Amino acid sequence: MSVTDPIADMLTRIRNATMVQHQQVVMPNSKMREAIARILKEEGFIKEYEVIPTKPQPMLRLSLKYASGKRPRSVITGLKRVSKPGRRIYVGRHELPWVRSGLGVAIVSTPKGVMTEQQARRLGVGGEVLCYVW
Repeated sequence: MSVTDPIADMLTRIRNATMVQHQQVVMPNSKMREAIARILKEEGFIKEYEVIPTKPQPMLRLSLKYASGKRPRSVITGLKRVSKPGRRIYVGRHELPWVRSGLGVAIVSTPKGVMTEQQARRLGVGGEVLCYVW
């Protein structure tokens, strides 16, 4: 089955898995999905990710992270797709968004690769705002 927006599909899979408190979520792999998973791990939203080499397409497995307590809650409280295939959202280096007053991250695709808005601000580059995570 063909997916027209693989990033939205990835975010929806993560959102659905956290709502039912699954420990892992598996999806087809791509370079963009792997780059987003790398950022989620670096920012502490997920425990780990790994690429599983299967035929005909490799799969990406994310290990989700939950806060301990009486009733465990997901570290990821929200995901929002910003730039969509029907309407791309591009920002310059001075227009990079703040997510939840700095508590969340915006994932941006720049000419220097996929990174958070903080890294893009430090490097002085703009790009396509892929999604917000908080």
